[in-house]
Amino acid sequence: MPKVIVDPVTRIEGHLKIEVEVEGGKVVSAKSSGTLFRGLELILRGHDPRDAQEIVQRICGVCPIGHGTAATLALDDAFQIKPPHNGRIIRNLILGANYIQSHILHFYHLAALDYVKAPDNIPPLAPRYEGDYRLPDAVNTAAVNHYLQALEMRKKAHEMLAIFGGRMPGQRAIVPGGVTETVDTEKIVHFKYRLAELIDFIDNVYVPDVLAVADVYKDWLEIGAGCKNLLAYGAFPVDDNGTLFFKRGVYTEGSEGDLDPEKITEEVKYSWYNDDTGGNKPGESVITPEPGKDGAYSWLKAPRYDGKVHEVGPLARMWIGGEPKIRALGDKAFSVMGRHAARALECQKLAHAMADWVMQLEPGKPTCTPHKVPNRAEGMGLTEAARGALGHWIKIEGGRIAKYNAVVPTTWNGGPRDSKGQPGPIEQALVGTPVKDPNNPIELVRVVRSFDPCIACAVHVITPGRDVRKFRVY
Repeated sequence: MPKVIVDPVTRIEGHLKIEVEVEGGKVVSAKSSGTLFRGLELILRGHDPRDAQEIVQRICGVCPIGHGTAATLALDDAFQIKPPHNGRIIRNLILGANYIQSHILHFYHLAALDYVKAPDNIPPLAPRYEGDYRLPDAVNTAAVNHYLQALEMRKKAHEMLAIFGGRMPGQRAIVPGGVTETVDTEKIVHFKYRLAELIDFIDNVYVPDVLAVADVYKDWLEIGAGCKNLLAYGAFPVDDNGTLFFKRGVYTEGSEGDLDPEKITEEVKYSWYNDDTGGNKPGESVITPEPGKDGAYSWLKAPRYDGKVHEVGPLARMWIGGEPKIRALGDKAFSVMGRHAARALECQKLAHAMADWVMQLEPGKPTCTPHKVPNRAEGMGLTEAARGALGHWIKIEGGRIAKYNAVVPTTWNGGPRDSKGQPGPIEQALVGTPVKDPNNPIELVRVVRSFDPCIACAVHVITPGRDVRKFRVY
């Protein structure tokens, strides 16, 4: 039986390798391997705690705002402070602008070319492999044009973010206690103007394009189910009492429940870390790299909630939040197309809410709560980055960072097996995926990209036997 290696798969963020075994035309087992050690937790040790929200934004250039937000929430918790009304809203607007650009980026510039056939005379868009292209010509042509339009829309979203964040990437406004930016009517007008353009694009282009693709590729509502357990930390406080626009909760084995952060652990049996990390809660975890560890195959840990595998991201948020159009899909929501639909509908829902939030700003009112750095404290910051549940934990001793830990969305989704042998969400979603042609295994990248992983990946298709072909998939 042939062994086929696909290396690397592009159009995702970061460094990921996927290995699968194929028998009878379907994936029977899979491994997800993060191949790059991050190490920022080690860099943060000894720093002034207020450096955290600056340094952690370097974890990712596409979604730095989520990390800046989680860090400041952890510091708010450690410092025992809350942002004022304006500070809360501006944080929401900055994070929301990043969501919008990230979701548009994912569909048009990362995932769409798995379904949209671009002309061969446009090199950046031309497929590098033979795809399963089914869209009617008119729909396909419109989607190609929208690819280019989406670049301009992402620019608008970045500009909108910079109005209150100062710049993108690496915004400078979000700090413990609120934001450094002030509010005036001119900024509100500029933000509102750009948001109106984005809402028009989302309502009339993005959502219709996603639904058009989903309608033609209905069979992909049956592929890539995964673990069917969902987790969301919640995000975007809509009042000063902490009510969240995106609901916090879990959906485990068909039952809904409240989220208890004490049930979150990190497994490392198959990760390149010393076993003293295994099973620890994130606030207690230590970062002790052990490259070459026997049996390990990833730099990602394996987060678990109450000992069980959970998927995070737009599908989790929309399902836990009770979004009617996603809930109406039933089990088909747990699929490649279900994830794409959830992401588009979430983008639409958030953009419209932001139009109300920006009008709630009060020019001239405070945006940040004064504070002092405690000599000793601990804090936890839970939020939702565009790609899913994001948590930061900090321990302060002697007024300096003694311990820091970030558990990111793709650690949840792309992590390896745990001590019970339970595969991670992406690993489970790949199992059962049909592979029509071992020389052109495009089905695998469709499953992986539906999660919008924030790590680059190399996919290996393995059927025991000899090497037949080695190639790259773009």
